Amino acid sequence: MNTIEVPTKEQVDEKSQAIFDVLKNKLGTVPNLYAVIGYSSNALDSFLTFSGNAGNGIFSAKEIEAIKLSVSQVNECEYCQAAHTALGKMNGFTEQETIEIRRGTVKDDRLKAITTLAREISKNSGRASEESKQKFFDLGFKEDALVELVSVVISVTFTNYLFGLTQIPIDFPKAQDIAIELTEV
Repeated sequence: MNTIEVPTKEQVDEKSQAIFDVLKNKLGTVPNLYAVIGYSSNALDSFLTFSGNAGNGIFSAKEIEAIKLSVSQVNECEYCQAAHTALGKMNGFTEQETIEIRRGTVKDDRLKAITTLAREISKNSGRASEESKQKFFDLGFKEDALVELVSVVISVTFTNYLFGLTQIPIDFPKAQDIAIELTEV
């Protein structure tokens, strides 16, 4: 069986090497999952551009992390749960709030509507209940927000799926294990 390893900088092409340098300067490190994406410099460049823009202008950084946590929970991605728990806390969430988001029990009405819709989109291959969509729109969101929400869902789904295929080492503090039953959405 072919095992995917986290590549070193020398194992990727020059374009990915340059992107690794930018990431290292910006983040202090190249996260393992980004390094794996770097096997394809086209995929890494495209992903960073897309994910860096997804949701911006409509959602706050904190809301984007909530969406990514919700989707990563649905997709059972331990890597992204760990990464977005850390990033969520950097953007103002407490540990307990990240757990509530992952469980789908967040109390804030706006976050609940956003994350419920994101979970449904992820769990149901792009479909969501009319009730969840209506709650989202009742908060004043328009069509552009729905499109941006889907872009964030797709962005994190890419990394969720790549981790699922590679199972590379998680280089963030592990997210707390939570026992949940995701209800049918």
